[in-house]
Amino acid sequence: MGAESSPTARTGAFIAVAVALFCIQLDFFALNLAVPGIADQFGVTASAAQWTLSAYMLAIGCCFIVGGRVGDVFGRRGALLGGTALFAAGSVGCALAPGLWALVGARVVQGIGAGFVFPVSVSVITNAFPDTTRARALGAVFGIANVGTALGPFVGGGFTEGPGWRWIFWLLAPLSLLALAVAYLYVPDSRDPTAPRQLDLTGCAAVVCALAALTPAVERGSAWGWDHARTLTLLALSAAAGALFVRRELRARHPLIDLGLFRNTPYVLVTGTGTVTNMAYAVTVFVSTLYLQQVRGLSPLVAGVVFLAPAALVALSGPLGARLSGRMRPVSVMALAGTVAGTGLIVLTLVTAWWLYVPVFAWSGLGLGLGWTFASVATQQVVAPERAGEASGVLLTSLVTMGAVALAGAAAAITAMLPERSPQAAYDAILRFAGVVILAASAVALVAGHRLVGTASIPPPGATGTPGPAGSRVPGGTGSRPSRGGHLP
Repeated sequence: MGAESSPTARTGAFIAVAVALFCIQLDFFALNLAVPGIADQFGVTASAAQWTLSAYMLAIGCCFIVGGRVGDVFGRRGALLGGTALFAAGSVGCALAPGLWALVGARVVQGIGAGFVFPVSVSVITNAFPDTTRARALGAVFGIANVGTALGPFVGGGFTEGPGWRWIFWLLAPLSLLALAVAYLYVPDSRDPTAPRQLDLTGCAAVVCALAALTPAVERGSAWGWDHARTLTLLALSAAAGALFVRRELRARHPLIDLGLFRNTPYVLVTGTGTVTNMAYAVTVFVSTLYLQQVRGLSPLVAGVVFLAPAALVALSGPLGARLSGRMRPVSVMALAGTVAGTGLIVLTLVTAWWLYVPVFAWSGLGLGLGWTFASVATQQVVAPERAGEASGVLLTSLVTMGAVALAGAAAAITAMLPERSPQAAYDAILRFAGVVILAASAVALVAGHRLVGTASIPPPGATGTPGPAGSRVPGGTGSRPSRGGHLP
C-alpha cells in the first residue's frame, strides 16, 4: 500500500496524476469557447456543435463508477495507463477530425479515458502516499488540476481566435503522453486485496444505461422540451435502469458498488455537501457569464479577465483544503466551504461597484472551489484506501450528474422568469437561491457531523481511514473489509 511506496514512486505518481488531471480540466473548460468556431468550420448549427460537449459529458459520467471499481479490482496502475492512453488517442482524433461527427466520436473516446483517469487518480495518490502526507498530496494535485480550470477559457479563446481550435487538442496530446510515460515508469500498482478479480458486468451495464439515458435528457431537455416524448422516454429508461442497478447490487455476490457505502454517514455527508457545492459552482459560472456579458456589457475576453479572480482562488483551494484537513474534521471543512460560498453568492447579488464585485466574486470562487475540490480529498479520509476508487467513482458521478441537473434547472428557471423580470433580476434570484441552498446544506452537515463526533464515527483531524461499527477505524492501507452487514462500506 501507500506507506511502502518509495519516494521516487510517490513523486512519479504525483507528476503523472497532476498532469493527467490538468489536461482533463483544461480540455473541458477550453472547448466551451471553441464551440462557435467548430460550428463555423464544419458549417453546422451551434446546437449541433454543442454535442462536442454533451458527448464528452455523457461518456465521462458513465465511466466514473466503472472506472473506479475496475482500478480497485484489477489494479489502479493499469486503469490509469489505459485511461490516459485513451485520452491521448482521443485528443489526436479530435485534432484530426474531418467532420463534426468524427469529432464527437473522438470526444467520446476522450471522455471514456477521462472517466477512468479521474477516480483512479485519486486512489493512486491515496495508496501511494502514507497517511501523514496523503491529504497534502491530494490537495496539491487538485491545485494543479484547477490551474487547468483557470487557464481553460484563455487557451480555448486564444487558440480559437488564433491558429484554430484544433490546437487545443494538439496541446493536450503531448501533455497526456507525458503523463502516460511517467505513469508507466513510476506509478506503483495497488488494488483491493479482498476483492476477487471479477467485475459485476450486469451492474456495469445497468449503471451505464441509467447514466447514458439521464445525461442527454438533462443536457438537452430544455432544447427538446421537458414534456417532449424523447425527454420523457429517456428519463423513464434512466429510472428503470437505475432501479435494476440497485436490485442487482443488493443481490450480487461481488457488487460493482457495495451499497453499505451509503451507511458510512461521514462519506454521505461529504458527498452530499460536495454535490450541492458543485451544483452551485456550475450554476454560478453559467449565470455569471450571462450577467457579465448581457447586463454589464463586457466582451467575452474582458469577462474572462473578471473570471481570473475566482479562478485563481479555485486553483488555491486544493492546497488550502489539504492544510485545513490537518486541523479540522472533513465534514467541518466542507461546511466551512459551503458557508464561504453561500454568503459570497448572496452578497454578490447586492453589490454593483467593480471594486467590491470582483473581490466578492473571488470570495465565492474560493468557497465553491474548496467545496467540490476538497470533497475528493475528504472521501479518502473516511473510507478505507482499498475502496478508494469505488468511493471516488460514486462521488464524481454525483458531482457531474447533479451539476448537469442544476445547470438545466437554472436555464429553465431563467427562461421562465425573463418575460416578467429583467435579466439582472433573474440572474440575482438564481444566485440567491443557490446561496441559501448551500448554507442550508452546510448547516445540516455541520449539525450531523457534531453529533457523530461523540460516537467516534468521524475520524479526528488528520486521520485517514473508515469509521467502524463501534467507533474503531480501519487504518489506511491495512484493514480488512468487514462484512456487508456492518457499518463499513
